[in-house]
Amino acid sequence: MSEWIYGRNAVFETLTANRRQFFRLRITQGTIEKGRIAEILYICKQIQIPLESVSKNVLNSQFENHQGVALETSNYPYKQKGEILYPDRSLGEPHFFLILDTVQDPQNLGSLLRTAEAVGVHGVFLPLRRTATITPAVVNSSSGACEHLYICQANLSQIIREMKKEEIWIVGLDSSPEALPPQNVHLEGSIAIVVGNEASGMRAMVRKSCDFLLRLPMRGRIDSLNAAVAGSIALYLVWQKRDFSAESDIYN
Repeated sequence: MSEWIYGRNAVFETLTANRRQFFRLRITQGTIEKGRIAEILYICKQIQIPLESVSKNVLNSQFENHQGVALETSNYPYKQKGEILYPDRSLGEPHFFLILDTVQDPQNLGSLLRTAEAVGVHGVFLPLRRTATITPAVVNSSSGACEHLYICQANLSQIIREMKKEEIWIVGLDSSPEALPPQNVHLEGSIAIVVGNEASGMRAMVRKSCDFLLRLPMRGRIDSLNAAVAGSIALYLVWQKRDFSAESDIYN
């Protein structure tokens, strides 16, 4: 099976990550070959991806925000849990994971994945059901960041149990009174941040499995943050505890 990745950054990052099979590139007639488009065309020429010049209406009928380019590829290459939890070589730093418990909005998922890639998360875990998955819309909303991440679909309760055996702290985002502010939550060492469903938060079993519940303080009149925003803040809090250290790319 195949799918179409669309949007200039999404297509470019998919090509750069080079984790999929590539079948053909479509570009709208009259597109100026400069900037990101020029980079995309250069890569396609180097690895001999067939090029089709099509009218803008062709892409308009298939995609929103295609920016004049679409790439036909194989489906997203999910990883097995062992490839993320037990990598072949040392990461050189404490584990840093993101667990998304039934996040259902593709835009939220894409935004969280974009932040996860930006802060150097080592792997992302999605549940087996009731979740947004890595579709072309998510690739687009993440600006292609998901192509550089290790992402696995698995039983989250089982994953959390295995993480605890590896001495990874599980920190769930929560707005309940018993949740603690950042200064009272253990964010050092090996950490997995859990972000729950947009409407109902974490499921009961996942919430119960957390070592800490983290509440983000707010002083305005709005009593909650969007799941993607809250999750992104939490990821940056963990990276801040690591002094915003820059590590080499563990995926290459």
